[in-house]
Amino acid sequence: MKIANETKVGILAAFSITLLIIGYNFLKGNAIFSNETVLYARYPRVDGLGVSKPVLINGFQIGRVDKLQLQSDGSILATLKIKGKYEIPKNSIAKLEGTDLLGSKAIVMELGTGQDFAQDGDTLNANVAKGLLETVQPVQKKAELIITKMDSILTSVNSILNPNFQKNVDKSFNSIASTLSSLEATSKKVDNLVGSEGSRVSAILANVEAISSNLKKNNEKINGILNNIGNITDQVAAANFKQTIENANKAMADLQTIVNKVNNGQGTLGMLVNDTKMYENLNNASKNLDNLMIDLKQNPKRYVHFSVFGGGKKDN
Repeated sequence: MKIANETKVGILAAFSITLLIIGYNFLKGNAIFSNETVLYARYPRVDGLGVSKPVLINGFQIGRVDKLQLQSDGSILATLKIKGKYEIPKNSIAKLEGTDLLGSKAIVMELGTGQDFAQDGDTLNANVAKGLLETVQPVQKKAELIITKMDSILTSVNSILNPNFQKNVDKSFNSIASTLSSLEATSKKVDNLVGSEGSRVSAILANVEAISSNLKKNNEKINGILNNIGNITDQVAAANFKQTIENANKAMADLQTIVNKVNNGQGTLGMLVNDTKMYENLNNASKNLDNLMIDLKQNPKRYVHFSVFGGGKKDN
């Protein structure tokens, strides 16, 4: 049986198309002749994640990202295709993690516990882990702050080490050197003075030592003298205080005697205090004197007579 050329071309074209489809799916990671489990995970953002990115367990690829769909609430639903029959617990977490410093992402399965395994069409818990750049960012900020502080410190050091400051430092050191030279000369003079007056200093120290020894020997006598002086001062103070008290008591007794005499009507002051007639007489005398002064002011001519020519008329 002879096959027509058109048939051969058709068969070859179909075979080529089949190979192209199989090769395309193979390059995308799609399983052609094996079963796949479809799982879902929902993420708030999927920076760096794309279709055909791997799904890993402990670094081993078990599947790929088949599709990313934007939902109405702004989240992204990722469709995961798992090759083969892998038992993944339902409480596992599909964590979105960075795989390199360039920002590439992959789905890393953090397996849960339990015997209830995910089935085709289930949605897993999802989580977005910080990438390497996001993790290093706080350290980068601290490093920038440290570099800024180091720059300010170096600027301060450069300002300190300018030529004027170095000149001032040189002058300061020269002043210190001259001061030390003066101190050295002064110390030499003091040494010479001590050397020349050494005998006098020794004699003074010997006299001081003799005085201190005498004081030590006569310590008991000095203590006795001080005790006697203390006793004498105490006795004098006590005697003066006693005499003062006696004088005060005597004065109070005399005052009491006088008061008693006054109360009893004895003496001039007693009679003056206790005699009511004398009080009445004094009161009447003061009234008469008061009336006399009033009349004197109103009628002065009755009591005073004067005339330019040496005579006057008396008023009755």
